[in-house]
Amino acid sequence: MDSGEADVSSHQKVEDVENNLQTLPRVDIDVGRECESPKETSDGRSCESTESERDSRSASISSIDTSWIGIDSLGCQTSEVSSANKFEMDVDGEQQSQILKVPSSSFSGIGIAVKDEEVTYVIPKVGMEFESEDQAYKCYSRYAVLEGFSIRKDFVNKSRINGAVVSRRYTCYRQGYRPTKHNVNARKPRQETRTGCLAHMTIARQPNGRFRVTHFETKHNHEFVTPNTAHVLPSQKRLTFALAVEADLANNSSIDVKPKLGMGFDSEDHAYDFYNAYAGQVGFSVRKDYVNRSKIDGAVASRRFTCFREGFRQRDKRDMNVKRSRKETRIGCLAQLVISRQSDGKYRVTHFEEHHNHELVAACRVRMLRSQKKLAVCQVVEGDVQDVTKVQPKSTPELSHNSVGDDHGYNPINYKSKLPSKSTRSMKVGEAERIQHYLQSKQLKNPPFIYAVQLDAEDQISNIFWADAKMMVDYIDFGDVVCFDTTYKLIKDTRAYSLFTGVNNHKQMLIFGAALLYDDTVESLKWLFLTFIEVMSGKKPKTILTDEDAVLAEAIDSALPETHYRICVWHVYKKVLRQLNHRFVGSDSFINDLCSCFFDHEEGEDFVNAWKVMLDVYGLWENEWLDNIFKDREKWAIAYQRHIFCADLKTAQLHEDFTANLRKYLKSDSDVLSFFKHVGKMVNDWHYKELEANYDMNQHMPRLMGDVILLKHVRDVYTPKIFELFQQEYETCLNIVVNQCTENGSLFKYKVSIYGQLREFIVTYNLSDETVACNCMKFEFMGVLCSHALKVLDYRNIKVLPNHYILKRWTRDARV
Repeated sequence: MDSGEADVSSHQKVEDVENNLQTLPRVDIDVGRECESPKETSDGRSCESTESERDSRSASISSIDTSWIGIDSLGCQTSEVSSANKFEMDVDGEQQSQILKVPSSSFSGIGIAVKDEEVTYVIPKVGMEFESEDQAYKCYSRYAVLEGFSIRKDFVNKSRINGAVVSRRYTCYRQGYRPTKHNVNARKPRQETRTGCLAHMTIARQPNGRFRVTHFETKHNHEFVTPNTAHVLPSQKRLTFALAVEADLANNSSIDVKPKLGMGFDSEDHAYDFYNAYAGQVGFSVRKDYVNRSKIDGAVASRRFTCFREGFRQRDKRDMNVKRSRKETRIGCLAQLVISRQSDGKYRVTHFEEHHNHELVAACRVRMLRSQKKLAVCQVVEGDVQDVTKVQPKSTPELSHNSVGDDHGYNPINYKSKLPSKSTRSMKVGEAERIQHYLQSKQLKNPPFIYAVQLDAEDQISNIFWADAKMMVDYIDFGDVVCFDTTYKLIKDTRAYSLFTGVNNHKQMLIFGAALLYDDTVESLKWLFLTFIEVMSGKKPKTILTDEDAVLAEAIDSALPETHYRICVWHVYKKVLRQLNHRFVGSDSFINDLCSCFFDHEEGEDFVNAWKVMLDVYGLWENEWLDNIFKDREKWAIAYQRHIFCADLKTAQLHEDFTANLRKYLKSDSDVLSFFKHVGKMVNDWHYKELEANYDMNQHMPRLMGDVILLKHVRDVYTPKIFELFQQEYETCLNIVVNQCTENGSLFKYKVSIYGQLREFIVTYNLSDETVACNCMKFEFMGVLCSHALKVLDYRNIKVLPNHYILKRWTRDARV
């Protein structure tokens, strides 16, 4: 292998960099007055000479895609960059520099104003003016991120008359020194970041109200960060959403070269950056492992970089006393890269192991890896959503025929299902046009987006339903239990917002679809449910949970006769809380007791006793409204109708109270589009939580309570959240005793109870088909075997959970 191939710095072609630089967008600068002579800086040099004498920069600038420059709205501009601008690079990698040549007349004059429009890369200079101090800060911050350092707001001088800022200094985040007294008593001293760096920019307010740069120091006494890590600098975390996405796209340059033996690097940091970038493309994280230093000068002689799943975690006796032990990440992976320093001073690859003993991370989740953390959250969400848009569920023929002018021939209006009368609510002036324009634009940008409209007798929009590709895919995977949330009824005179929600395999909330109902009659609700099912490829839920409403019950019975209908305990709980809140304002004990009464009792007798205790403690025996709620308890309480599968939806609702989240969007005087946008944001937020849960599931194995074959088996099958529930049931079963066993052919009946308790549960075991059933019906209700059934399986020496007691919707492969 010749030396040219081994050098990493030669992988980037100079010609490509020149072409990229030439494509920088043209931006105009408003020169408020004629440019004067260059103003001297504090060290006696002009701004022009300071620019020409800049030190050669690190790869933090030379590797940045210049297409990123110019996409933001932070408020500073630069002049047009000449097409003759070039990067000056040494092919051997010994010296890399970028000289951005700007005509001196562009920036050197006093009074040059930067408009508050799109921002591009601009080097601040003495005499440059900004419309505001915030604009100056953002411009200096942009300059800093391209250089590779972070900035800090330091000194500020305010007017004693009106408190306005007179002058301000922005410094490098490594300015000054931290007082030593802060680390004296610290158990884990903070890492020292300040090195006394003098780089800074000072601005002062002028008579015209603008802020002018009065001093600009460019020299730093420390190394800059690389472009791959610039986004994690403290001041760069304040980038706007668009800028963060563009920064991530710009820094995500592809590397097509895999490490090879003999490949050379200028430093160990360059080798790490290269291997880490390669790891990002492949799908793993990198850890700095073994290092061998010279006994003469202390320099690194050799270094090994490994996969973050290398080795095994050593047993620590402290782990035995923690409530929540750390998850296991290391599984003995041997993938690694070893470099050694050569006589010429370069580091060359002496060993490279490519293969891993575990699954690699998907591209959409790579940025969650520790060594790859340059994540723009919304970009990952949108990127993963684009993958699911390839799955396009069927839409009904009625929703896709008779074009009414749409370019795609799509007609969302079903004329056969018009209301026989005028809708009970009226739209505001112009509201129908805004809604229609928003939905049409969404569909143009994302064709799998589907919406349907129902008209009233006067051909006015009455009801609207919509769902995007992510919602439809979620429903296909987890649409066995649906909650139709009618949150809008909690607030008087609001629009009829409604959501179809569910829960995924991590017990996280999902949105399957949303609706605006301006008519809440049986005909409208029946149309909504039928449209929902048709959009979802005809798949009907096994269970639907709604608020207590006679009209809703009639519509569901007509549209979904085969679906189990239950009143959602969460809705009843919120209704009771709202009804009684005025009597117990600020009483945390009442809220806690009420919540425990509704959600902590799975047996009818326990629930009734808890209800009576609550009435006694808070003097509610005379409350007729509560008495009526209690009479209908079998329709909503989780202790009843346990044979109906509900996917433990109430637990997810406890953690994701979107009623409170949507409340500010349910005001009658608010713009209807805010609700559309907020629902989209909720979908993205919840989707990102699922991405995090999937990543965490693939990288960490839950800790076992002991060396148990049954637990080892289900840990590899269930998601961590479900495994945690299962392990709790298994732990309980260790304290259960078998009191009696009767046999009738192949049917065995066991009476079991928790040690020291009188209540018994009856568990039946069928030897012919190896099925087990408990009268508590936990498995039928939420899909996880109860501790009573697990005790009987253990009693029968069954050490592996039968497959028919593992619901796919709770497994790691639920979406496969």
